[in-house]
Amino acid sequence: MSGLSKMISFQGSPGANSDMACRDAYPDMTPLPCRTFSEAFASVRDGTAELGMIPIENSVAGRVADIHHLLPESGLHIIGEYFLRINFHLFAVPGATLDDITHVHSHIHALPQCSKFITEHGFEPVVHVDTAGAAADVAKWGDRTQASISTQLAGDLYNLNDLARDLEDADHNTTRFIIMAREPRVPDPSEANLMTTFVFRVRNIPAALYKAMGGFATNGINMTKLESYLRGDFVAAQFYADVEGHPEHEGLKNALEELRFFTHSVDMLGTYPAHQYRLEQMGSHGD
Repeated sequence: MSGLSKMISFQGSPGANSDMACRDAYPDMTPLPCRTFSEAFASVRDGTAELGMIPIENSVAGRVADIHHLLPESGLHIIGEYFLRINFHLFAVPGATLDDITHVHSHIHALPQCSKFITEHGFEPVVHVDTAGAAADVAKWGDRTQASISTQLAGDLYNLNDLARDLEDADHNTTRFIIMAREPRVPDPSEANLMTTFVFRVRNIPAALYKAMGGFATNGINMTKLESYLRGDFVAAQFYADVEGHPEHEGLKNALEELRFFTHSVDMLGTYPAHQYRLEQMGSHGD
């Protein structure tokens, strides 16, 4: 670590899943809660925090809103990734039972991840800024009819009773985080199992995306993620991409050169080691 603050920022309240990811991945650092993603990015830019832990997608709920827009403008670099298995609990004030609960409060992504449990019990879902903030509010209200769908950490922090656990619909419920820093930490090209992330905007010409992607196919580059999103207009789409490899590897270098020929811009966000979870998943889907 450098001489910067030994803090790692995240969006949300203490006890959120992002807080847990910070504690798991960097136990020697102090998690710094931020109200918004923009504030989390800013804390890294100004040196208040050394790193930022940013959720980018969930295996059930899909991509995290706004992140793709914020990443290219953040001025930060991706130096790693982290996968966190998500386990949700139902928390209420001491003395409350399942029969007392009428409303459940949680993040907009957490509620659909637990839709079967919510429907089965006839609870009214209420959207909160984050899972931990919902737990804090339930503790503050002291109302036996209100509960939160939150992490074990949040329940412990706010002294709530655990009424049910493992609420998520899917047993593969996992969130992928990217780790952001002010300066890039590009691994040596000789290292194995590297990932590269970038965003690009195709030219407004027929088959632009098809032509832009051709170089990755002909150079044998595995693209693990490609998502489109609108930015500023409805003329040419932006794309977010994750690929295997290092930009200095011959195949990826050639593919990126071809990509630039068919795009307005290519913004490299980072090259970093693949997380162990990704490697395990690759192994489980092998021959």
